[in-house]
Amino acid sequence: MCGIVGAVLPKAGKTAEETVLEGLSRLEYRGYDSAGIAVLDATSPHPEIAWRKEVGKLSGLLASLEEQPLPQATTAIGHTRWATHGGVTRVNAHPHLSYDGKLALIHNGIIENAEGYRLHLKQQGINTISETDTEVVAHLLERAFLTEPAPADTKLTPQGFTVADLDPDNLQPENLSRLVRSMLRVTRDLEGSFTLLALHQDCPGVIVAARRSSPLVVGLSEEGNYLGSDVLAFASRTKQALEIGQDEVVVVTPTGVLVLDQSGNQILHTRATQVFPVNPAEAKRAFEVDFATDRVTKEGFSTFMEKEIREQPRAVAQTLDDRLDANGALTLDELRITTDILRGIDSVIIVACGTAAYAGQVARYAIEHWCRIPCEVELAHEFRYRDPVVSVRTLVVAISQSGETMDTIMAIRHAREQGARVLAVVNTPGSTISREADAVLLTHAGPEIAVASTKAFTAQISACYLLGLYLAQVRGNKYADEIADYLEKLQQMPARMQTVLDRYASHLGVENLEAIKSVLFLGRHVGYPVAMEGALKLKEIAYLHAEGFAAGELKHGPIALVEPGQPVVIIVPTPRRPELHRKVVSNIEEVRARGALTLVIAEDGDESVNAFADVVWRVPASPTLYRPLVDVITLQLFALRMAQALGLDVDQPRNLAKSVTVE
Repeated sequence: MCGIVGAVLPKAGKTAEETVLEGLSRLEYRGYDSAGIAVLDATSPHPEIAWRKEVGKLSGLLASLEEQPLPQATTAIGHTRWATHGGVTRVNAHPHLSYDGKLALIHNGIIENAEGYRLHLKQQGINTISETDTEVVAHLLERAFLTEPAPADTKLTPQGFTVADLDPDNLQPENLSRLVRSMLRVTRDLEGSFTLLALHQDCPGVIVAARRSSPLVVGLSEEGNYLGSDVLAFASRTKQALEIGQDEVVVVTPTGVLVLDQSGNQILHTRATQVFPVNPAEAKRAFEVDFATDRVTKEGFSTFMEKEIREQPRAVAQTLDDRLDANGALTLDELRITTDILRGIDSVIIVACGTAAYAGQVARYAIEHWCRIPCEVELAHEFRYRDPVVSVRTLVVAISQSGETMDTIMAIRHAREQGARVLAVVNTPGSTISREADAVLLTHAGPEIAVASTKAFTAQISACYLLGLYLAQVRGNKYADEIADYLEKLQQMPARMQTVLDRYASHLGVENLEAIKSVLFLGRHVGYPVAMEGALKLKEIAYLHAEGFAAGELKHGPIALVEPGQPVVIIVPTPRRPELHRKVVSNIEEVRARGALTLVIAEDGDESVNAFADVVWRVPASPTLYRPLVDVITLQLFALRMAQALGLDVDQPRNLAKSVTVE
C-alpha cells in the first residue's frame, strides 16, 4: 500500500527533493489517494522543515511544488497515502508535523492503540488536527524527544560505534542520540504495524526510521543513502540495498547507516556501500537490486498493464532459466531445507491472496499429480483463524509478488510456530516473506507496476511447476528422464505464449465491449482457477460484475444467471483429455441454448467448438497442466480492452493497492 521514500545527501540542492519525487512516481503502482513531501537542509545555519501535501495524484503535488517551490535541501521524505484512519483529505495526508512543528513523520501501517494515546495527549494539552494515527505518533516522538534526558555521551551501543561516527554536516550528536532513543522508546509501546520515517530540525542531515511488520529497505551509495518501502524507490540511484528487520531502528546519514535492535544494540553500520555487521551472519542483509530501470517505464505502450502482458514470455523464460546443475538435476534458488526433510513431507499447503491464490490453485493440480501428496490452497487471511492441521511434516508454500503481503506474512509465522517448513515464491529478493522463509524460489519477472497482476501470475505458476518437479525429483516420484521431459515441454511454453500475443494483442474480435455489464467464466481442471482469475481481472480494472465457476457447477445454480445476450467465457480443455473435453463442450451447448454470447478458448485444430461459439480464441496445443500459461493471456487482454473501452485507468484502478501491507 502506501509508498515511502527518503533521501539523505551530502549537498544542498534539488537532488534530495527530486530523488524522493522520482521514487514516489515509481511507487504509484502501490495505490494511493494523496501525496506529500517534507525537506530539511543540513547546510543551513538555521534549518527548518518545509513541507507540502496534496490530495489526488502525484501530478497535483508536482504542480503545487512547481508553483511554490520548497527550499533546497539535503534531506527529504515523501509519502503516497492509501487511507486507513480518516478520509481522503489534505489534512490527513502525510507528512504529519509534531505540535511544535519541529518533527515531520511519514508512516505506512496501522497503529492499533493510537486512540488511547490521542486521548492521553489531549489531557496534556496536545490536540490533534487530523483523524490519522500517524499524527499521534509524531506528537509522541516530539514529546519523548523533549523529555529524553541529555546523554552523558553519544554512545548508543556496547560495541562502541556512536552516532557521532555517522558525521553529517551541522549535527549535534546529543540531539541525534535523543531522537534515536525517543524512537526506540515510543515504538516499544506501539501496537500494530508500521514503517516510520522522521525528520527533526534539531537533527539536520539525518532520517531516523523504524519498522514492524511493514516493508523498509535502505539503498547505499557513494553519493548518499536512501530509504524506501520498495527497492524500486531508489533503483535508478543505486543497486546496493540493505534489508531492515523486524522491530529495528535505522539511522541514515549521507555517509553511513546505523541499524539498532529494539534494545538499542548495534546490529550493523555502513560506510558508503560497505557493511560492517556485529554478527557475521548479518552480512547477508546486503543484496544487489536486479531490477533494470528501463523496466519501470512504459517503453512506448499506453499502459503498464499492456506492457506487462506482453512481457510474459520473457518473464516465464527468465523464471525457468538456469535451473539445472552440472549433472542435469533440477535446482532451486535459496534452499535451506534438506532433501531428507523434503522426502519426509506428507502434505503441502499453499497460502496466498488474490491472483497469487489462483496461481496456487493451478500449482495444486501439478504438485498432486507429480508428487502424489495432498496439496491444499488456503487464502492467507483465513489460514490461521481456522486452526489448520500443520505439523513438522508440512511444507507451507507462500506465494506473493511483493513478498510483503501482510496476510501471507502472518500465515507463515503461524505455520512456523506449528513446526512447518516454509518455502516462499516471491518476485522481490530481500522482502519480508523471503527473509522469514526456510527457502526461496524467485520469479524473475522484473518489476510489475500495474495494480492488476499479469506477468507475476504466469511467473508464479511457472515457479510452482518447478517446485512440483523438484519435489518429485527428491522424493523419487518421477524418474530423471521424466522430469527432463516435463521441463523441456515447460521451456517451450514462452514461445506458445508469444503466439497468443501475436494473434490477439491488437484485436480480440469482440465488438461493443462498452455495452457488456456482466461476464461469467467457466473452466474445468486447471481451467477453473484460470476462469476465476479472468473474472478477477474484469472486477479489478473494468469494475464489472464477473464470476468464475467450475463448469461442473453450472447446473447446480449458476445457469440461472444465463439469459439472452449474457457473455459467457468458456475455457475448453485439450481434446487429448476427452473425458474433460466432452463435458465442457456440453456446457457451451447448454448456455448457448439459453441465448448466451459464447466466447470460447480452444486449442488450434479443435473444430468441435465451432458450432456453438460466437467467438473462438485459439491457443497452441499444450500439455494439460501447462495450458493456464496460454489461456490466461486472452482473458487478461479481454479485461484490458474492456476497461479501455470504458475509459478507465487500467494501471491504477479505484480503491486498490498493489501490495496489501496491512491486515
